[in-house]
Amino acid sequence: MRRKVTMAVLILVGIILQSTVCQMISIASIKPNLLIILIVSFGLMRGRRDGMLTGFFCGLLTDIFFNSIIGFNALIYLWVGYFSGYFYRIFYDDDIKTPLFLISISDLVYGIVQYGFMFLMRGRIHFFYYLGRVILPEVFYTLMVTIVVYRLLYAINKWLCMTDKGGVDSFVS
Repeated sequence: MRRKVTMAVLILVGIILQSTVCQMISIASIKPNLLIILIVSFGLMRGRRDGMLTGFFCGLLTDIFFNSIIGFNALIYLWVGYFSGYFYRIFYDDDIKTPLFLISISDLVYGIVQYGFMFLMRGRIHFFYYLGRVILPEVFYTLMVTIVVYRLLYAINKWLCMTDKGGVDSFVS
């Protein structure tokens, strides 16, 4: 029960920070994607199931509050969480390279899929312009924020594992 409440609070805080603080710290309209960090981190630390659930609820709330197409972000974030959950067996707590790699790939794929469905379908075919001006700067900015945020998410997961089963090594639900 504690894990579910904590995850719900983290998702709500992520949505609120994404829509408020990230707007204020945006550079040239580019802001970090905190939800990708949250989804990939918990997919990596907890497995496919938790990654999918975190991704689905982050995406669903994003769609409900900010988009006109309900389910678009929920589906993309669900797949991001599922994909990152495959790597939970190679998760090492003191190594940040795997999370950085997964978050960068996930944010890149998210940007390309979003471009494909939101812009390309409307006839805007300037992919390399969008890639260079929006997608890659967002990936870079997200990676910079990941270095700080990931340690916090790892500490929360470590605390949850210790309170759930009495040990840090029990990463699988």
